[in-house]
Amino acid sequence: MKEYNFNISLSILNHLGRNLYRSFITVLGEAVSNSWDADAQNVYITIDREEKELIVRDDGLGMNEDDFQNKFLKIGYSKRKDNMSHTKSGRPFIGRKGIGKLALLSCAQTITVLTKNEDSDIVGGVIDNSGLDDAIKDDKNSTDYKLGIPEEQTIRKYSAILGSRGTLIIFNGIKDGIRNRIDYIRKLVALYFRFSLKDSSFNIFINDEIITLDELSQIKGKTQFAWIINGIDDPYINDGAFKKKKKISIDNQQIKGFIASVETPSDLKIRGTDEKISIDLYVNGRLREKDVLRHIPTARIVESYLYGQIHFDELDDENDRFTSSREGVVPDDPKFNSFLKELEGLLKTVINDWDIWRSEINQDGDSENPRLTKKQRKSQEFFNVVVEDFKPSKDNKESRKKVDSWLNELRDDAEFNFASYGECFLSENLLRKYIQEKGIPFPDDWEKRLGDWKKRAEEAKNKANISIDIREDDSDLSYCSMDDLAFLVEGKEGKGKNNTLFKDACEYKPIRDALAHTSRLTRVAKNKLNTTYENIKARIVGLLNMA
Repeated sequence: MKEYNFNISLSILNHLGRNLYRSFITVLGEAVSNSWDADAQNVYITIDREEKELIVRDDGLGMNEDDFQNKFLKIGYSKRKDNMSHTKSGRPFIGRKGIGKLALLSCAQTITVLTKNEDSDIVGGVIDNSGLDDAIKDDKNSTDYKLGIPEEQTIRKYSAILGSRGTLIIFNGIKDGIRNRIDYIRKLVALYFRFSLKDSSFNIFINDEIITLDELSQIKGKTQFAWIINGIDDPYINDGAFKKKKKISIDNQQIKGFIASVETPSDLKIRGTDEKISIDLYVNGRLREKDVLRHIPTARIVESYLYGQIHFDELDDENDRFTSSREGVVPDDPKFNSFLKELEGLLKTVINDWDIWRSEINQDGDSENPRLTKKQRKSQEFFNVVVEDFKPSKDNKESRKKVDSWLNELRDDAEFNFASYGECFLSENLLRKYIQEKGIPFPDDWEKRLGDWKKRAEEAKNKANISIDIREDDSDLSYCSMDDLAFLVEGKEGKGKNNTLFKDACEYKPIRDALAHTSRLTRVAKNKLNTTYENIKARIVGLLNMA
C-alpha cells in the first residue's frame, strides 16, 4: 500500500489545536458528521472499553488515493470552497472548515484509516500520535513525516466488512480511556443526533444495536408539555403522550424545533451520568450551541424545567459564524443575535403557558409570573401540597382519574377559601390582641351571652368525649367572632362614622361562617367577601398603627 503524508505544515497542524476536542462524544460527533457528509446510510460504532478501542465504519462514498491525500489529509479542506453545499443525495453538508477531523486524528495513540470507493482498492494509513509529536518537535516537513502503512492482517480483516465502498477508522488507546458506560454513550448519541437527523434512512449502530428513540424513554416519560415551533415534523414529539402540546408559529419560518418541559428539574439529568440536557441549537443537523438559553438573560424558574432542540439552518451561509472548535457561534454575530430575539419572544409564550398548565395539574408554576397575586400564588401552592394526600395510587388508574377530576373541580374554590380563611384568622386574632392591649372591657349585658357560648362549647366537648383543652387561649375573647370584636372596638355606631367596622363585620359574618364550614362560595359571595374584607382590613390596619 502507498505511503501518505499530511497536506499541511506540521507546525500549523499543531497550532490549529490537535487537542481542540476533549470529549469522547465530540469525537463520535465528528465521525458521525463525516459519515453524513459522505452520504452513508449506516454508521457502525464499536466500542471496547477494556481495550480503549473505538471503531467507526460507514457505508458512505469512501475515498480513492487522491481523495485521501488531498482532501482527508489536507487539514482545512472544505467542499464549500468548490461551491458545494449539499451531498449527491441532497443532504446539506455538516462540515465546514475541514478542521473538525483534528478530533479524529488526535484523540488516541494510533488511528488507522481504511477507505475505498466503488472504483478503487483500499487506501489508508496509520497515524501514530507519539511519532507525530516527535516530528512536530523536530520541526520536520510534512512531506518527511509519512503515515504508517496498515498491516496486511488488518487490511484482510476489514476489507470484506468495508464491501464495495465506505470508510473505517480504528482508534487504539483512546486518551483518558472510555470512561462512560455503553448505555450512557447510547443515550448521548440518541440525544445529540437522533432528534436532528435529516434522513430517515440514516442509521447509527453502537455495538451492533441500532440507536432508536427508545434510548430517550426516560426523559420522554418525564416530559409534561411540549411546544412545537413552526410545525417541525419530529417523531420524538409526534409520538409523545404529553399532557399538553401546542403549535407555535413565529415570524422567521426557517426556525423550527421544539421546546419541552419535565416534571422536576432533576428529570433533565441523564441517570447515572453528569450530563444534563438543555435547549440546544442545531444547524444542518449538527449541534452548534448547547444550552442556547444562556445567551438570553431571563433567569426564570421555568428554564430549569426546559429542554429541546431548535434548528436554524440559515446560520450556515457564506459567512462563517462558528468558532474554531465548531461547538459554538462567534459572539455578536448579527444573524445569531436576531435568532436569539426570536427565541426570547418564543420563550415568553412558553413561560406563560407553562405556568397555566402546571396550575391545571395541581403543580407549582412560575412564582414570578404576575398573572397571579402573591397571595393567590401561595394559596395555590398550598393547595398543590394538600391534594397529594388525597390522590389514589397511580396503579389505581380509574379511581385516580375520577379523584383528579374532583380535585380540579375544587381547585379554584379551595385556593380562594385557603387565602380567605388565612385573612379571617389573622384579622380576628389581631383584633383580640388590640382589645387586650387597649384594655377594652366587655359590656355588662354580655355576661349571659358569653356564658351560653362557653356552655355550648363544653357540651360539644362532652359529647365528643374530649377532655383535653382545645383553645390555646380560653379567655372570653376567644369565643367572639368578627362582629363581636368589631362591636367591642368601635361600638355599633362606630363613634359617629357612617361606615363602621361593626357594619362591615355584620355583612362579613354569614359568608365567613360558610367559609369556616368549608362551603364552596358562589361568585357573588366571593366578590362580596373580598370587598367587605378590604374595608375591614383597612380599618384594622388603621387600628394597629395606633396600637
